[in-house]
Amino acid sequence: MRTIQLTETNEFTPGAMKRFFLVEDSEFFKIINFNLDAGVTFPVHSHDLDGELSILVLEGEGWFLGENDTEIPAKSGDILISQIREPHGVRAKDRMRILVTIAPPI
Repeated sequence: MRTIQLTETNEFTPGAMKRFFLVEDSEFFKIINFNLDAGVTFPVHSHDLDGELSILVLEGEGWFLGENDTEIPAKSGDILISQIREPHGVRAKDRMRILVTIAPPI
């Protein structure tokens, strides 16, 4: 058992996305913290494998993105859940922190 302090990953890069792998050594799941500066897009993408993912908005506002230009408003506390094969992405309106969980890890 262990704890992770998300305050330790509260860093932003101007005009870019910053990534912190919080759990990458598990065979069962992976947790990644992405911090997007205002206006930054985490491009829509998918993975050619089975599994699920969740994207939790920790702070900020923006949009969950999907195929065919799908945009779903996203704010602090919102969670997107999808298949890993389903196209997904995020665009930040203002500084945005998201926590991505992937099972099984890729």
